[in-house]
This record gives sequence, C-alpha cells and structure tokens, in this order.
Amino acid sequence: MRELIARRTYHLIMSSRSGFPPAADEWLVPSSGSRVLAVGQPTASMAARLHAAGHRVTLIEHQLDELVALQRRYPALELVAASAEGLPFQPCSFDVVVISQGMHLLAPGLALAEFARVLSAGGCLSLAYITRDDSVPWVRRLAAVLQTYDPELMTSGHLESVDALAANSYFPDVEERSFRLWVPITRDGMLTMVSSAPQLAGLSPADARPLLDAVGAIYDSSAKPPEPLALPYAVQCWRAEVDHSEFTSELDLAADGLQILL
Repeated sequence: MRELIARRTYHLIMSSRSGFPPAADEWLVPSSGSRVLAVGQPTASMAARLHAAGHRVTLIEHQLDELVALQRRYPALELVAASAEGLPFQPCSFDVVVISQGMHLLAPGLALAEFARVLSAGGCLSLAYITRDDSVPWVRRLAAVLQTYDPELMTSGHLESVDALAANSYFPDVEERSFRLWVPITRDGMLTMVSSAPQLAGLSPADARPLLDAVGAIYDSSAKPPEPLALPYAVQCWRAEVDHSEFTSELDLAADGLQILL
C-alpha cells in the first residue's frame, strides 16, 4: 500500500534538514490568521509551522501518551485529547482542517462529517502526503533493485485514502497541487534506509550483502562527492471547500454563536 511507503518516507524527511516547502503550507492554509484544526501526531510539525506563521492552531491527538510527548516537543501549541471521528468543538469553529500523512488512519465517513461540521462557511479541508518522485533515473534504478526483494517498496500506486474525500458530498470540489522537495542523503544513510525497511530487515547477512552492494553501487555511480545525493519527493496537496448545504439538520451553536439553518 502506498500509505505504508508514505509513512516510511515521512520519517526520513522529518529527520532531514531540507525543510518543508513553505509554498505548500501557504497553499494548504491560504488566508492569514486562520483558525486551524490540525489532526493527529503526524501533522504536529505542520501545526508548529502554521502557528509560527501567525495562524491560531489547535492540534488534536487521541492517544494520551502521544499527546504528552507532543506537549513537551511543541509547548506553544494548543493541544486537545480528541478523536477526529468525534470532535469536541462547536460547529463552525475553524477555517481550515489540516492533515499531513494521516488521512489513511481515520474512518473517513465519520471523520469527514465531523470536519464539515466544525468548519466555518467557506472553510476548507486540506490534506498533504509526501510521495516519491520517479522522474530521476537513479531513483528508478534503486526502485528496480529493491522491488526484487519487496514488490511494495517504492511502488507508485494511488493514495486510496484520498478517494474518500473526492467521493464525499460535504466536499464536492477538490483542488490538487504538487510541490517538489529534495532530501539530501549520504551513502551510509541510504544503506541504513534500505536495510531498515521491514521486508528487508529480516534478510540473512548472505542475502543482504548483494542488495546493499547493489544499492551502494547506485549511490557511487550517481553521487558527485563531496555533495550527498538528493532524494526527490513530491508534496502532494489536496484542498476542498466545505458544502454545508449537504447537512440535513441544523448546526446548533452556543447561545452567543452564529447559527446556520440548513
């Protein structure tokens, strides 16, 4: 599944110093000073960037141990223990809901209805996934080598979790943009990345040696010392404005809030 590959990719990129493309954050949350709901631990680094950019950000995470760790790492963020499928917020509380590398972890039917409920009129749901860019020849050679051991590694199938958004009546029009991201990696770093993949970590030393030699040879023939290679990735982004007309009942707000009758 490509979501599994995306999670492996995410950890490599988050450990790099390359930085996330600011243009992607700006496209996902286009208005300044927005009220943003960030969903889940994988979205925490994005939430911190959006907070630093002047947005009012609330991050939810349903696992308490993860929430405690996030509080230590991001003390400036407003954190709430909550599930995306049952949000403890009034209707129309946010301008944007953002999810990075995490839509596949949710129950889409329940979560999308909750996102629509807590978004204000004109608000949007924004998703981001980091995927491999196949346009570089040495990356295609690396993929061919790895897939002889694990056919799922570096595959380029569709992100199934995004299909639920495209088919949901609360978010009828979905826009898509892609941003380029380069992640520097050393020879040792590439060998470690390959050998730590779940289907490859269990190889015997005799079976792992030819694989690592082949990967090392690809690196040596492609790198220009002393510069490291740069792994090419795409930050794939989706943005969809909420359609409250699809609700069949009223959005009941607190007494001092705006009430939308549908």
